Amino acid sequence: MGVHIKKAETTGEINRFIDFPHELYKGDPNYVPELFIAQKRLFDQKKNPFFKHSKAEFFFAIDDGKIVGRVAVVKNGNYLKFSGESHGFFGFFDVIDDYKVAESLLNTVNDWAKKNGFEEVIGPVNFSTNDTCGILIDGLDTPPVIMMTYHKNYHRDFLEQFGYIKKMDLLAYRLTPQGGDEKVLRIHKQLEERLKKNGITIRKLDMKKFKQEVAKLHHVYNAAWERNWGFVPMTKEEFDFAAEDMKSIVDIDFAYIAEHNGKAIGFSLTIPNLNEIFIKMKRGRLFPTGLFKLLYYKNKVKTLRAITLGVIPEFRMAGIDACFYARNIETARRKNIKWAEASWILENNQMMNRALLNIGAKVYKKYRIYTFSIT
Repeated sequence: MGVHIKKAETTGEINRFIDFPHELYKGDPNYVPELFIAQKRLFDQKKNPFFKHSKAEFFFAIDDGKIVGRVAVVKNGNYLKFSGESHGFFGFFDVIDDYKVAESLLNTVNDWAKKNGFEEVIGPVNFSTNDTCGILIDGLDTPPVIMMTYHKNYHRDFLEQFGYIKKMDLLAYRLTPQGGDEKVLRIHKQLEERLKKNGITIRKLDMKKFKQEVAKLHHVYNAAWERNWGFVPMTKEEFDFAAEDMKSIVDIDFAYIAEHNGKAIGFSLTIPNLNEIFIKMKRGRLFPTGLFKLLYYKNKVKTLRAITLGVIPEFRMAGIDACFYARNIETARRKNIKWAEASWILENNQMMNRALLNIGAKVYKKYRIYTFSIT
């Protein structure tokens, strides 16, 4: 019969869509399964507020009754409204090492884009740039950190063979606490004292007032990143949804808020790299033994991901970012952290890239977002 495309619609089919990478990467020592319960929540169109303004469809490639590939297509209503551009997105692109299968999936994306009148398709983006995105193109020899993607290199080859071209590269930096900039560590307390005189203070996240803290940070997130390529503002519901996912893994020793006269103007969040644990969980299931592993090993994790560090534009030159870096490095040294990944950073974000290089960080992984013009 050959390869044919089938839309995933039922609960069972969506579960198989989520699980396909487990079969694809079976035996790969660098593959880390996504936590199934988290993926189910992400795909649940009744629970995930992303679907209040956007739509997604999910497709399998099937050959002789077996799933051999998957892809999602996304009409991001917030992006269309915010950017004014006629772009569609694809994501969750995984396929066996067979170009004909990839071609069938990408033709499906094309047909969908034409049907919706889009001029361009961008991806992989799962579901927006506020979620995981990009094809891993450099650094495939080590496992990804938490909430970062993983692919075989042929995925890149297939996209380019089809006609996709580079849209933007996303950089992941690796740094060690010992490699931190000693000058920043020496002066940051003086810098914080100077900031206090101007009404700026830096403090830890208060988990006892988690909802109130999240409400303060929603504005900061949208204001700090709104000028970045590909940015899509998060609604309050989306931000709350994402924060709820983070709540159980936040280490308050690595979560800081900067305030000016009591109003939040920046925040920094570094989280434990739970992929150290998830890599040992079969098919991303917490049960029957995964929950025990998570609880037992959670406090033994020795790597981190610096996932968010942002300051609203009018306070960016005050030195707040340097104070965030210094506090994180000092805490990492105290907790005997081995290394951390700072990700992801747009390749054209000169200020952030320069700041990371200045504290001794080095690019060790690269992810690529592609684009295809619809004719």
